[in-house]
Formats: sequence, structure tokens, C-alpha cells
Amino acid sequence: MNAFIFRSIIGIFFGAFIAVMTTSALIYFGGQSTIDGLLFIKDAFGYIFCGWLFTVTPLYFKIRSLRLPMQTALHFLTVTIVYFILGLWIGWIQIGVRNFLIYLAISIFGYAIGWIGFYLYFKNESKKLNKDLRRH
Repeated sequence: MNAFIFRSIIGIFFGAFIAVMTTSALIYFGGQSTIDGLLFIKDAFGYIFCGWLFTVTPLYFKIRSLRLPMQTALHFLTVTIVYFILGLWIGWIQIGVRNFLIYLAISIFGYAIGWIGFYLYFKNESKKLNKDLRRH
């Protein structure tokens, strides 16, 4: 429970930080001198929720009773479905079959790259630990 609360707080603050930085970049680099207040609030809450979502869902990988394929499937489905619904509601993703397929392709590709990267990183770390254990 402590990990959930800690990750929730970190995710919420990180999402808020990204919202402010994105809005600042839009104003500074995009040449917009004003922004729509309601749109800012909607987007900010979206960023905050995403920050929370993306920091809490990796807790699936801490559930030892689940095997890695199940942890991965639950994590992927949770993140993909919840983000898609949020994106539709906020307006980040437009409704349409083509847009859904593009979203799905990007999600699968991005998730695969991230998963492979983490897998290789932790595999390398375990090799280092095993090597150190054999030395002692």
C-alpha cells in the first residue's frame, strides 16, 4: 500500500509538471499569447491522470503470484485501454477506425520497445549480480 501511495504522489506531481511544461512550450515556441482556460484545465487533469496511471500500473510487476506474461498483458491492457478512453474524452485522439488502428499500432510498437529495453536491462543486471556472487 505504501508503494501505491508513494507512486501515486510522484505520478500526480510528474503529470502536473509535464502539463505546465507543455503549456509553457506551447506559449513560448508556438507563439500563442493566450490559452483557453477550460482546455488548459482539461489537458492538465489529463496529464495528471496519465502521470498517475503510468507510475501506478507497473505495480503489476510486483505481484509475485502472477507470471511475467500475465503481468505484461495486464499492464499493457490497462495502460492502453485507459489511455485510449482518456484520449477520446479529452480530445487527444479523434474518434474513428483509422485513428484507433494508428493508436493501437503506436501502442504496440512503443510498448514492445519499452518492454524489450527493460527486459535486456534487467537481464544484464542479473548477469552482473550472478558474476559478483560467483566471485565471493
